[in-house]
Amino acid sequence: MVHDNRHDSAYIFGAICPQRGVGAAIITLGANTEMMNLHLAEISTQVAPGAHAVLICDGAGWHQKGKLLHIPENMTLLPLLTYSPELNPMENVWDYLRQNKLCATVWDKYDDIVEACKTAWNWFIADLTLPCGRVPHDYLKAPI
Repeated sequence: MVHDNRHDSAYIFGAICPQRGVGAAIITLGANTEMMNLHLAEISTQVAPGAHAVLICDGAGWHQKGKLLHIPENMTLLPLLTYSPELNPMENVWDYLRQNKLCATVWDKYDDIVEACKTAWNWFIADLTLPCGRVPHDYLKAPI
């Protein structure tokens, strides 16, 4: 039996503001603190002038505060309890995209993987009010 042993991955770092119906994302080769810093910088550009963003983060290593993570002044990280990724509303988004937009497909080259990720993210943010968990938790809409 012949098996395809090629393996490449792309990572989508994404965040949404359900209140304003906007999102920010980057697609990277890896998931680490350096890429998280790029993502935080991208989110920062999407925060409304005079506003302050609160970013819910689970326990992933690259979400950890520390000297290497550069948090923009218009943003605060809200850490979740340890071992509780189900409380992170973006986990619903990643599950949905993996199961419905990025599954059961073999791409010929890395650029095709990146293009598939772009297409999936753009589809997702095109209408953040649709059902299917695209704005997964009502508490995100509560005023702080």
